[in-house]
Amino acid sequence: MKEKIEKLKSEIENYLENNDSKSKAEEFKQRFLSKKGEIQALFNDFKTVSPEEKKEIGQRLNMLKLAAMEKMKSLELLNTNVKADDTINDMTRNVDTCNHGSKHPLSLVRSEIIDIFSRIGFSTAEGPEIEDDWHLFTALNFPPEHPARDMQDTFFIDKDIALRTHTSSVQIRYMEENPLPIRKIFPGRVFRNEAISARAHCIFHQVEGLYIDKHVSFKDLKQVLMYFAEEMFGHDTKIRLRPSYFPFTEPSAEMDISCNICGGKGCNICKGSGWVEILGCGMVDPNVLKNCNIDPNVYSGYAFGMGVERITMLKYNINDIRLFFDDDSRFLKQFENA
Repeated sequence: MKEKIEKLKSEIENYLENNDSKSKAEEFKQRFLSKKGEIQALFNDFKTVSPEEKKEIGQRLNMLKLAAMEKMKSLELLNTNVKADDTINDMTRNVDTCNHGSKHPLSLVRSEIIDIFSRIGFSTAEGPEIEDDWHLFTALNFPPEHPARDMQDTFFIDKDIALRTHTSSVQIRYMEENPLPIRKIFPGRVFRNEAISARAHCIFHQVEGLYIDKHVSFKDLKQVLMYFAEEMFGHDTKIRLRPSYFPFTEPSAEMDISCNICGGKGCNICKGSGWVEILGCGMVDPNVLKNCNIDPNVYSGYAFGMGVERITMLKYNINDIRLFFDDDSRFLKQFENA
């Protein structure tokens, strides 16, 4: 087998480079790289190699195939009908216009969210995208049997290490390491093991907020969220808070805004209800404060979290989340003047 590989390698290296005929490249491909070619025949014979030689022979075969692919590229380049010098010196060609890039819509909205909250005293903090169980689940009051710990929702790297599913883990780190009071927002990328569709993706972006101090109430939370909704979507925007459940807040709520597409009259975006959900929020659970060595009898606080993709889709009337990740210049060009 080794002799066959070396012989074939020599034939490939010395194959005639005839740039007067395109047929040479096709001939080379059929002889060496096709499904019935000589390299594939050697791969088919690989199963007869003894276990002791498999590693060495396998490496030689892979190197042989790579050499053939490189040779194929050189043949294709030699047989092109366009000469570089002719292209450079063609004075009749139109001048290439400089195609300036634009900021991604997610970057635009993320910056706007940060700017809105900075006006009312929130500064920014970030943290690692790979997290341990304590910061990702346990400290946030997730019970051992909570479904978010299941493989169907979380990308686990090891038993106790995973890609973060929310930026709430950064809240825990910040509460552990910094003095009170705390007034922070935490933007970042998160990962969840979900099927990709027009409404969901396995990668998305969040901005979460946290305020911890003495005498913080749900009324303070509502006022801050009302301010955010009006600044982001317009001063005619209305909000409503619906009771919900999150392990790390109690009481918890989900916040809807009046649909900015139909003005609350009902459309396909709001499913005829006139309302669109944009974030979850609530008062920080006392157990979470205890886990971060904060006395819940002295301090209280609120937290909220929103998906940047969700806000962007509403703001720019985008109906497919996959567009944010397709890198389609036609889509991105629409935001040049945003």
